[in-house]
Amino acid sequence: MSTSPTGTDPAPASAAASTQMAVLGPDESPYFNRELSWLQFNQRVLAEACNEAYPLLERLRFLSISGSNLDEFMMIRVAGLVGQVQRGFEAPSIDGRSPAQQLTAIRETLAILSQRQQSIWRSLRTGLAAADIHVADEERVSPEVHKWLKRYFLNEILPIITPQALDPAHPFPFVQNEGMGLLFTLTRDATREQLIEMVLIPSALPRFVRVPDTVTGAGSGPVSNGGGVLYMSIARLIQRYAEALFPGFTIQGDGLFRVLRDSDIEIAEEAEDLVRTFRSAIQRRRRGQVIQLEIEEDFDAAAEALLLDQLGINQAALIKTDGMIGIDGLAEIVREDRPDLKFDAYSPRLPERIREHDGDVFSAIREKDIVIHHPYESFEVVVDFLRQAAVDPDVVAIKQTLYRAGSQSAVIGALIEAAEAGKSVTAVVELKARFDEEQNLQWASKLERAGVQVIYGFTDWKTHAKVAMVVRREGEGFRTYCHFGTGNYHPVTAKIYTDLSFFTADPKLGRDAAKMFNFVTGYVEPHALERLHIAPIDLRQEIYDRIDAEIANAQKGKPAAIWMKCNQLTDEAMIDRLYAASNAGVQVELVVRGICCLRPGITGLSENIRVKSVIGRFLEHSRIYAFANGHPMPSAQAAVFIASADMMSRNLDRRVETLIPVLNRTVHDQVLQQVLLANMLDSEQSWWLHPDGSYSRVKAEEGVKPFNCHRYFMTNPSLSGRGGALEAGAVPKLSLRKGAVA
Repeated sequence: MSTSPTGTDPAPASAAASTQMAVLGPDESPYFNRELSWLQFNQRVLAEACNEAYPLLERLRFLSISGSNLDEFMMIRVAGLVGQVQRGFEAPSIDGRSPAQQLTAIRETLAILSQRQQSIWRSLRTGLAAADIHVADEERVSPEVHKWLKRYFLNEILPIITPQALDPAHPFPFVQNEGMGLLFTLTRDATREQLIEMVLIPSALPRFVRVPDTVTGAGSGPVSNGGGVLYMSIARLIQRYAEALFPGFTIQGDGLFRVLRDSDIEIAEEAEDLVRTFRSAIQRRRRGQVIQLEIEEDFDAAAEALLLDQLGINQAALIKTDGMIGIDGLAEIVREDRPDLKFDAYSPRLPERIREHDGDVFSAIREKDIVIHHPYESFEVVVDFLRQAAVDPDVVAIKQTLYRAGSQSAVIGALIEAAEAGKSVTAVVELKARFDEEQNLQWASKLERAGVQVIYGFTDWKTHAKVAMVVRREGEGFRTYCHFGTGNYHPVTAKIYTDLSFFTADPKLGRDAAKMFNFVTGYVEPHALERLHIAPIDLRQEIYDRIDAEIANAQKGKPAAIWMKCNQLTDEAMIDRLYAASNAGVQVELVVRGICCLRPGITGLSENIRVKSVIGRFLEHSRIYAFANGHPMPSAQAAVFIASADMMSRNLDRRVETLIPVLNRTVHDQVLQQVLLANMLDSEQSWWLHPDGSYSRVKAEEGVKPFNCHRYFMTNPSLSGRGGALEAGAVPKLSLRKGAVA
């Protein structure tokens, strides 16, 4: 197969659907709507719940993820649009829709998405039953199980729930965000008086109770629960044994409901005390405006009207469900100990370079730059970098950004240990990390008590860069070691997100990192940066300059190509720059996991642009930007960068982000010819984006074995510290040419 003049192989026959051309109509927008594109992403996540190549509980996990994704979308994006409509805000979206028009389109799509979730749940529930995992299966409640469940209700649930009458004498109770409750329609036996009672389900309770494999009924010994595993929802238990809650009443009906509230936090730029302001904002968020009310299909009409009235919402915010309310709660069942129904366990590798240096991270970095590919290689290397710095007597200072660190963070522990050992430790803790604000406030307090200098950064910008620097006394001077990441310092997500950790002792990058920290901690705008590019200062312009250079090369007849891998592409100006590149003949290959507002395959606009999305066992999270630089892609001469930033206006203009050039040959080869190329070649977990905004699964070229990029990295050693590995054949070499793997 020959290589095209632009430096990329011709599109394979199997990609014909991805390269189909369309013509932009006179009334059509050159951009996709951001919110509808996100819903398309969640449809792809939901499609993985139907992927029969996955084990059953993994499919259930994807269904649960689609539910939690949708909840966050409602609490943030839809809530924002509702607020715009209420304030009379009419500024159009990137595709020209008003906020009201967007809400209408979103709700139409949501109705379809919700129905599909319930259909998939019914199918998976049947499959689980066949695998002896039974969920709310009344037929399996034997007399013995009934006795156990009732005793559990009386001992574990009844003491902590509180019925509340809904009448003029009892104010309507507050229903918290993501809160669930039951409404009971009752008749008092003595007077035949009718009333409605509410029982809120405390968030401290699990969504499901697992019946033990053997149960003990009153006055009997242990007996089998009927075989298999049985889960009953807490809501169903309350409904089942409600007569114990309402003695003297006859229950006429009941219904389950769930509430989602506006959960965004807005902080005024003039906030005098950021910590105090955030603590107050978190409290306000818990009482945010109701955005969605979800109820059961057969909910009592009078009770439904009461809820709508008391919550202050209209029918547009109401979703009726004929299945499970709160799909995200299925995550509890995913934890069931059934290895046969889950992916084979995977243990990340310790990078070979680190092993060669007996675990001495600094020694390994001094030898030359190193990149770690998570989750295939252990995040413990990052933690060890900080732990080693904490106990090393030659280390004098540590500086660290913290965006999301998780609830059990070894990174926090290492910083505390370093401070207690007398080292100068500075932590930039981002309070505006959505839904992690409270956790970050707790970490900040703990760090400060240990003597860490805690900085909260800018009021109006988030510090989203992932940077750690260690200053170590060596010889007559000091050496700076840096870690630059594409993902958070979060030990849990590092096991399921694909990210890159880049370690270097390059003095130029060390000086640039120090300037970045001074910018965040002291507002000292960095000048004369040597290698690093920082948003919102010059990161956008660097990407522009690289795109423009590819345009110039195409116009001169030189190879010209752009490869990008990111999570979201929404910035209008960046999209326009890529359109200009396409019109100049630059071949643009984009791997965009989530939202993509760029329309590929439009004649005269984007006929040289292809967009794919990779959705699989791991969440693709790394950001990589590569430019042919006058040579066929992928080549050693290509300009390659890793970044913390997506191509979104917020990342480019309203966050502190980093863009790091990859100059070391080994790291360059691993990032471009392994990580990025594998994503380009993947045919088992990928979707093509079409000109009309729809997606379809990628199919392998006829005669070519399907390629799964996650499996490739799980089964092959990485290039970390192994410069000759490709040439020696120790790592299977990927190729754009037919066959994919050499």
